[in-house]
Amino acid sequence: MTHQDTIVALATPAGAGAISIIRVSGNNAITIVAPLFKSKKNKNLEKQPSHTLHLGNIVDGKHILDEVLVSIFHGPKSYTGENTIEISCHGSSYIQQEIIQLLIRNGCRAAQAGEFTLRAFLNGKMDLSQAEAVADLISSENSASHQIAMQQMRGGFSNEIKFLRQELLNFASLIELELDFAEEDVEFANRDAFQTLITKIQTVLKRLIDSFAIGNVLKKGLPIAIVGEPNVGKSTLLNALLNEERAIVSEIAGTTRDTIEDEISIGGIGFRFIDTAGIRETKDVIESLGIKKTYEKIGQAEIAMLLLDAEEVIKSSTAFLKEMEKIKSRFPEKPLLVVANKIDKLNASQIATLNAQIPNLHLLSAKKKEGVTQLKEKLLSFINTGALRNNNTIVTNSRHYNALLKALEEINKVQEGLNKNLTGDLLAIDIRQALYHFGEITGEITNDDVLGNIFANFCIGK
Repeated sequence: MTHQDTIVALATPAGAGAISIIRVSGNNAITIVAPLFKSKKNKNLEKQPSHTLHLGNIVDGKHILDEVLVSIFHGPKSYTGENTIEISCHGSSYIQQEIIQLLIRNGCRAAQAGEFTLRAFLNGKMDLSQAEAVADLISSENSASHQIAMQQMRGGFSNEIKFLRQELLNFASLIELELDFAEEDVEFANRDAFQTLITKIQTVLKRLIDSFAIGNVLKKGLPIAIVGEPNVGKSTLLNALLNEERAIVSEIAGTTRDTIEDEISIGGIGFRFIDTAGIRETKDVIESLGIKKTYEKIGQAEIAMLLLDAEEVIKSSTAFLKEMEKIKSRFPEKPLLVVANKIDKLNASQIATLNAQIPNLHLLSAKKKEGVTQLKEKLLSFINTGALRNNNTIVTNSRHYNALLKALEEINKVQEGLNKNLTGDLLAIDIRQALYHFGEITGEITNDDVLGNIFANFCIGK
């Protein structure tokens, strides 16, 4: 593979549709497409200005393949920074492949996954964190993940990192300069100003690192395990939350023997609900496996939602304590939301008793969908979306997170050096390492293996 090739790929999803777009990029893109396109007004594509549209036919010799609309983008004013052609054709799978094969026969190469965006990065159209945000934007499935990807793609995160890196680089240059005048014992880098900068960088890095916990949830969705004894209404609650008959509901205890998962958006944030097998003592081998898997899913979830039968709690005020203990003993750090179901079978006095017995208990009737909306609102309260509302930078990428951790480690070493009044040559070593990790995020410092891993996760045609 060479980045000097002219590449081609289908930019829209594969399969039949109304319209398909075939993207061609490279120095020879216009030259290759021009003789294969017969304009309705006899225009020569090679002589047409950038950012123009042209109607005509794609032809293979004298054979017309399709009537198309061709878009022209001259580099560097294109997505990739190269000459680019986009062919809008009819969405037949046969037509798509015929046009792509025609272009390959005439000098194009089939693009690899993410190669268009890779070229945009290599040609300086975007930095590496912005390129990664393109993939996040394509895969975003709710408002929160979309907003984060858009903020990163516009350069919010990378600009913050670049600004810190430049400030640190300026001081690094002054410290390096001091080394050239070591015999004169001069100080170009003001240590008080440098201390202020280090404190500022530490504060920003800690904020970005802390944001990863919420960012990862916002990006992937918050997993919530619905747990409890058999027949308390876990599957009914899942159906009520999803507003569809997703899980089988039966009066027979132990119906759910495997986990059922589905995701919905609440307030623009993704929540992944996991309906689990009822927890109880059983000799049934299959049900026992389901219960084992229940505990595995609780471990993977961010929140455990313990569902109780309201009638059973009224009969035995200590019943819910045993259920809570089962979860808390195994997962002491796991947030536990206690919910009492089937309140439609209780009177007002009994409901008041329940509220008095268990603090922060949420009451609902999954069957009649009473209290389900309030439950969704309570689930939203588990996520601090203040940073999202204020358009603050939120880290969602594990590669960025690891680089930030390493950068902070090096900055902390610089801080220790300042505290011990170390010489500039020793400070410079840790500063260079911090600068290296900053550069890893934006792609100012990278290698082919890193690029290969990143862009391999892209779709073909982007």
